[in-house]
Amino acid sequence: MSQEIEIEFKNLLNQHEYNKLLTELPFPCEGIVQTNHYFETKDFSLKQHGAALRIREKSGKYTLTLKEPHPEGLLETHDTLTEREVELWLNGTPLMKENVGNQLRSLGIVPTELKLFGSLTTERREVKDRGVLLVLDYSTYNSESDYELEIEASDRLSGEAAFRQILKEFDVKEKHTPNKIERFYKSIGLLKD
Repeated sequence: MSQEIEIEFKNLLNQHEYNKLLTELPFPCEGIVQTNHYFETKDFSLKQHGAALRIREKSGKYTLTLKEPHPEGLLETHDTLTEREVELWLNGTPLMKENVGNQLRSLGIVPTELKLFGSLTTERREVKDRGVLLVLDYSTYNSESDYELEIEASDRLSGEAAFRQILKEFDVKEKHTPNKIERFYKSIGLLKD
């Protein structure tokens, strides 16, 4: 099965902090654009399980990902989709794939109840540095935009150490940072502060 444990640390940035990290860390000049399409049931069954479902469109490839809570971070289950399968999903007739389908069934989620709630587009820059993956994101959605630093690590200890070091070194204030899907749902009035 195509699964992985994601261990990451996130911090929202203001534009000045974003530009400072962009110029002072070895990020590539050009970012890669990706779009996340978010799905949920009308009664938020996924959210009730602490889970989220998206299709990510990146460099002409499409990945269906279910994120679920895990003691070490997030359990991500993936399936590759074709362009035609993505069209079906976006038009309200999801075609379930094996890996994500099995996980959804284990949560009691009926695939035909899943609906597209909207999309978020990110210009992403990534670089391996300090023993972790540094990610700098500029995201736009529903007339809003934000900047974010993510650090992905193979273990919690090294990830947190790199995260704290970068915040201190670049004088970035640590901020409460909901994940992208929470920020997206808040922007359309489905979540409150």
